[in-house]
Amino acid sequence: MESFFPEFISPETKEPLILKEEKLVSPAGKTFPVLKQIPRFISSFNYAEAFGVQWNKYRQTQLDSHTKIPLSETRLRRCLGEEAWGSLSEKTVLEAGCGAGRFTEVLLKKKARVFSVDLSGAVEANQINFPQTETHRIAQANILELPFNRQQFDIVLCLGVLQHTPNPEETIQRLSEHVKPRGLLVIDHYRFDIWNYLKVAFFLRLYLKRLRPENSMRITEKLVKTFLPLHRFVRFSRVLEFLLSRFSPVLTYYRIFPELSEALQKEWAFLDTYDSLTDYYKHMRTKSQIRKALERARMQVLYCEYGGNGVEARARA
Repeated sequence: MESFFPEFISPETKEPLILKEEKLVSPAGKTFPVLKQIPRFISSFNYAEAFGVQWNKYRQTQLDSHTKIPLSETRLRRCLGEEAWGSLSEKTVLEAGCGAGRFTEVLLKKKARVFSVDLSGAVEANQINFPQTETHRIAQANILELPFNRQQFDIVLCLGVLQHTPNPEETIQRLSEHVKPRGLLVIDHYRFDIWNYLKVAFFLRLYLKRLRPENSMRITEKLVKTFLPLHRFVRFSRVLEFLLSRFSPVLTYYRIFPELSEALQKEWAFLDTYDSLTDYYKHMRTKSQIRKALERARMQVLYCEYGGNGVEARARA
């Protein structure tokens, strides 16, 4: 199909790739498979395997069309800023770490041209939710080794991902290289909080992240079924809620998103508790550290503040 998007290149050799018999092939003979219509550029070791399991099981949980509440739209609009939000139509957006597509949905609704990339098998959930078209493409790739030439995208978006990469500062640098001149890099990152090291969840994660995803999923679901009723019971008391959170590993949204139905509260608790207990990497950074990383990447910082999941920032190339 005719495309507005950059052509694929080999991440290692930077050679252009041509599609031949369900494979992308370089002039030197390097091949990358295309499975279920999705090009795959991943190595044998994939630290994001658990994410793929969770997104394929809960592929609709965070979609605004599923919750009927614009939670993803509100977050994306805040991170982009009003100027970028108002001019998304026909902008070429690299969605780095797309998951099942909570932001894909919003971007496509705003008529952006979206290239969704993820290291995990979540690309298959994204494909089911939002099949590829002339304005939406999907690839499975490491965002540290993206299969594109530099400076190809109007906006590079990376929300909910940086903290789970081996080195967030290096990831920021690599992502910045794919932003067009005067384009935007939009990111967020967990904020540093000493309390995170004093919770039972911190020690439980050291065990669960080493299990097979299917096993850690079963354990997580048992934890949610045990603790979620307690969280619901104390949801109107900040003191009891705080005390419960010291030993309960379950993440809940009764206070943050009270508009979610009980069924959706359970879905979100399953999804985010599993996410928080099985992520291979979990970094935390201060606002100052994120700003410095963007400046080292030679980006003009437009916004960098605490909010949302931690620190939210956008910068211009």
